[in-house]
Order: sequence, then C-alpha cells, then structure tokens
Amino acid sequence: MKNRKKRRRGLAVKMAVLIAEGVCICLLVLGVFRYQQMKSKAQETDEKEEVVQTIEKQETQQEEKQSEEETEQEETLSEEEILQMKIEEIMEGMSLEEKTAQMFMITPEALTGVGQVLEAGDMTREAINEYPVGGLIYFTQNLQDPEQVRKMTGNVQNFSEERIGLPMLLSVDEEGGTVTRFGGNAAFDYDASADMDAIGASGDTRLAYELGEKIGSFLHSLGINMDNAPDADVLSNPANTVVKDRSFGSDCSVVSEMALAELKGLEDQGVKGVLKHFPGHGATTADTHAGYAYTDASLEEMKTNELVPFQDGIEAGADIIMAGHISCPQVTGNEEPASLSEKMINEVLREDMGFSGVVITDAMNMGAIAENYSPAEAAVKAVLAGVDMILMPEDFSQAYTGVLNAVKSGKITEERIDASVYRIVKLKLQISGY
Repeated sequence: MKNRKKRRRGLAVKMAVLIAEGVCICLLVLGVFRYQQMKSKAQETDEKEEVVQTIEKQETQQEEKQSEEETEQEETLSEEEILQMKIEEIMEGMSLEEKTAQMFMITPEALTGVGQVLEAGDMTREAINEYPVGGLIYFTQNLQDPEQVRKMTGNVQNFSEERIGLPMLLSVDEEGGTVTRFGGNAAFDYDASADMDAIGASGDTRLAYELGEKIGSFLHSLGINMDNAPDADVLSNPANTVVKDRSFGSDCSVVSEMALAELKGLEDQGVKGVLKHFPGHGATTADTHAGYAYTDASLEEMKTNELVPFQDGIEAGADIIMAGHISCPQVTGNEEPASLSEKMINEVLREDMGFSGVVITDAMNMGAIAENYSPAEAAVKAVLAGVDMILMPEDFSQAYTGVLNAVKSGKITEERIDASVYRIVKLKLQISGY
C-alpha cells in the first residue's frame, strides 16, 4: 500500500515537472513569437520611415532643382522681360475702375473737393481709396515751404502704395524762367533761371543741362518725381507770344539739342521730364488757354521743323510727351485739337514717329477744350485718340465716369485701357526702381 502511494506520488511529481516544462516551453515559444512580431513591426516601421524619408528627400531635391531652374531662368531673362512680368502681375490685380483712375492726373483740390490743399491727411487717403488716380499736379497755392511739401508728397505716396501698390506721379510746371511754381517764394531758397530763349541764344547746351539738373535736384528733394518741362516748341512764328520766352528759339536743331539737354539734366536727378507741346506751339498765334490755336503747316513741313525736337527726343528715349490743344487742319482735315486727334496721336506720333511712351494731354480745363467739349466727351475722345493720361479735366468726376461708361458700353475696349495702363505702370516702376 505504501509502495503504491509512493509510486502515485512519484508520478504526480513527474506530471507536475512535465506540465511545468510544457508551460515553460509554451511561454518560450510565445515569447519568441511575440519577439518576431515586434521585430517584424519594427522592421516595417523602419522601412516605412525609410520610404517616407526617401520621398521627402526626393521632394526636397525636386524643390531645390525647381528653385535653381527658376533662379537660372530669372538670370537669363532680360531686364525688359522681368519688368514686363512685374507689370502684368500688377495689372492682373486691378479692376476696370482702378485702371481707369490711373489714366487721370488732377489737382489735389479736384481729388478732395477742398478749396486749397496744403497737406495730405485722412481726407486725401479716403479720396485716393475711392479714386486711385495716376497722378497729382501741384501749383503755387499748394507749395508753402520745403517741410510742408515733403510731408504732403510723402503721405500721398504712402496712401497710393497702400491703396494700389504703386507710387503716384507727382508733377509741377517748373520750366525755369517765366514758368515757375517756386520762384519768388523765399521759403524755398530757389531762384528761377533765365528764360529759355536766352539759354537757346547762348548756343551752350551745358547751360540747358545744368538748368535741368538744378530743377531736378530741387524737385527730387521735395518728393516731386515729374516735371512738365522742357518746352520743345520751335518758335517758327515771330508773332507768337504764348511760348516766346519759353522756347529755346526758332532753329529746330538748337531747340532739339537744348530741350534734350534739359531733359537729361532732370532725369539724371531722378525726375521724369515731359517734352511739350506736341506737335509744336511755336507756329501758332492764339493761346489755347483761351480757345483754338492753329498751325497751317502740312505734315511734311512739320517733319522738317516743329516735329524735329520730338522725333529726336523719341530716338533719345524720352518717356513722356505732352499733346497740346493745337489744331492741324492741313494734317487732320478738321479743327480737332491734336490732343483729341487719332490722326495726330495714333498715326503721326505713335505709328509714324515711333513713340511708345506715355502721352499726356495739356490741361483739359483750357479754353480750347472746355469751350468746345464736355468733360466726358473730351476725355473719351482723348482716350480714343491714343492718349494715356488726361491732365486736369474741367470736371474730374464727369470725365472719369465718361471713360468708364464708354468702356462698359463698348465704345472704348478694355484692351485700349490696358494698353495705356501698361505704359503708365511701366513708367512708375522705372521711377521707383521696381
């Protein structure tokens, strides 16, 4: 009996040992299995991370390559192509209303509705936000002292940049001599020069250059970036008193040399000059401030005289030409002023003479225009003629609305507006150094 119990106890011990060994083996196998699973997952994770890193590396390399290609492309683009891309980028973000406003240069009074403007504050900012015009023209009543002018022009430029991302063309009529907006105001410590006829008579183009240099440096210091000068009129009619003192003379070659010298002096100081008054005011007798003024010269005659300074200016790279309100019946067949004549602007100035810059009208509130056309009618005719900027319409709101409505009705195409705004934006970017 005792032996049987002893055997049973031995068998139980063996069974317990076997069970324990089995459990250990199972645990070992399970541990190995779990280890293999974890190892496999770790390998999968590593592989995934490696794939992700490879993809990210490839994307980075692709981006670097693309950036290098773009940089290389920019380096291979000409300055003109880069400028063109910038202009197109700016214009893509402009509405028709904004583009139309860019085609006007008006007084700060016309912009704000104030009787006399001496500063640019909230009222100016609000007006620019509503009508982001292309430029402002200042007169003696706006110009008190250097500090006041700098603050005023600086604020205007800030408002314009904020509103449309472009500077504004800020101009004055500072020819020197008779036509000056600063001469006589002791606050500016600025003396007007001798009249242009005296400089022309000297035969010394250095004097004309120094005049432009002096005016340009002075205007630039005040924040004014455009001067409605030099006068490129050939005084071919001795009876003309309108531009007599303002013209460099009756010899078209002398006038051309002097005008271009003054223009270079201005632009060497960072101020854009304006050749005026196309096609030439020197052959007329009447004053366009009061009414129509005529020249009886044929186009062939003009090309050998009045147009010579303008043609030379175009070939020298002039950026702005002012179209006068001068009737040329022998060329156009009617009394229509050159500033409103498609024949004179599009055909003669642009196609025949090759001018691709900005054409701005003479002041549209002058008698030759205001007594014969409504502000809207005159503005629309000027745009259809090929003009880019309309200076001082008699009523800005009417002129602006007239052009805008003409585009909406199809009388003026938006492509026509775009052509002018392209030239205006290009000029502004050149002035600002883009």
